[in-house]
Amino acid sequence: MTNERAEQAANIVLAAAAVGIAAVVIRTPALRRMAWRLAVTALTGSLPIWAAREVRHAWSESGSPQL
Repeated sequence: MTNERAEQAANIVLAAAAVGIAAVVIRTPALRRMAWRLAVTALTGSLPIWAAREVRHAWSESGSPQL
């Protein structure tokens, strides 16, 4: 098996697992609520922190004066 075929097979297995997990989460109300809360937390907590860090890094790499 070539490296390309192995990667292709792994991608298919991962996609099938993701679809299966998504189906279980959608069917189970408790898991659905937990997934929703985790998504909201990620979008309101870690995403803005990551974006601010990226902007700060880009600003410093651009050679612009520090604010």
